[in-house]
Amino acid sequence: MAKNKTIFVAFAIEDQGQRDLLKGQSLNTSSGFEYIDMSVKEAYDSNWKERVRTRIKRSDGVIVLVSKNSASSSGQKWEIQCAQEEGKPILGIKVYSNDSTSIAGIRTVAWTWAAITQFIDGL
Repeated sequence: MAKNKTIFVAFAIEDQGQRDLLKGQSLNTSSGFEYIDMSVKEAYDSNWKERVRTRIKRSDGVIVLVSKNSASSSGQKWEIQCAQEEGKPILGIKVYSNDSTSIAGIRTVAWTWAAITQFIDGL
């Protein structure tokens, strides 16, 4: 199991509940990563992109929660673009088992703790 890995989670605001489940899953297992929460609780301010980029730079990798909501989430798209620009390893996780959405250039797998652990262990 990986130790002390910092993971940035990119998600569409409509999938906040699923993000909360991921956080709960990480807290209730012997996960080997620190969770970064940059969810937007207020309207985007001028420093938002700068703060996100700083946190992505500090991260060992990025998990993207992929759903039908991803296509219309400008914030999530920007976070993914930023992670790619910074050369961070990225793993897409299917948020819903009945949703086959994909994001170009992002390897996306079923949401399993084994898949998440394998990604983190490889960082």
